[in-house]
Amino acid sequence: MTQTPSQFPLRIRLRDEAGFDNFHAGSNGAVVERLQAWPASADAGSLVLCGDAGAGKSHLLNAVCLAAESTGLQPVSLSLREAAALAPEALQGFEGFDPVCLDDLEGLPADPAWQEALLHLFNRVQDAGGRLLIASRQPPAALDWALPDLASRLRALPVWQLALPDDDQRAAMLRARAENRGLAMPEEVTRYILRRAPRDPGQLLGLLDRLDEASLQQQRRLTVPFVRQVLGW
Repeated sequence: MTQTPSQFPLRIRLRDEAGFDNFHAGSNGAVVERLQAWPASADAGSLVLCGDAGAGKSHLLNAVCLAAESTGLQPVSLSLREAAALAPEALQGFEGFDPVCLDDLEGLPADPAWQEALLHLFNRVQDAGGRLLIASRQPPAALDWALPDLASRLRALPVWQLALPDDDQRAAMLRARAENRGLAMPEEVTRYILRRAPRDPGQLLGLLDRLDEASLQQQRRLTVPFVRQVLGW
């Protein structure tokens, strides 16, 4: 009997805070606009969303799922990297969902059993009339595949490319997250952080989490000296 996704300890719940309304598109505006229309488009097929770490792929997969849910569809999102900690059977039972959003394609094990499981998932979803949205750091053509059938299916999908956020986008993300936390972020503090922080948005926002906690504990405003003290810069 095919097991359902709820029988596996995968993170398949959606995150309400990661939607299109709080994604800072910047130079990715055209791709984001197409993604917003994708769930409700009758002729939209499966595709691959490609970009480096920090480009916002996971955020956008979640945003697509939220948009699909609002139109009455039943989406699901899971990380192939997280699934790899389980057995290949973790990829069974998703054919009743649309769209099926798969993050971290490059995290799929090279083991043929895993690749066969993904091939079966791909076929079952498509046969049921569903679509897949697959996120990867590299296009499928640049990855090694043990199964020619899986390689041909993935490489035939259209690839939509995301660029990394520029400094204006990173600043907007930082200010928006600070505002959501009730933190006043002076311009000089924003500039100071951006000059020294990693370019990866996840790490950047992780620094803000540390500043938020320290600000709350010490009852201090965000100033350059305070940021320097907390982050050890």
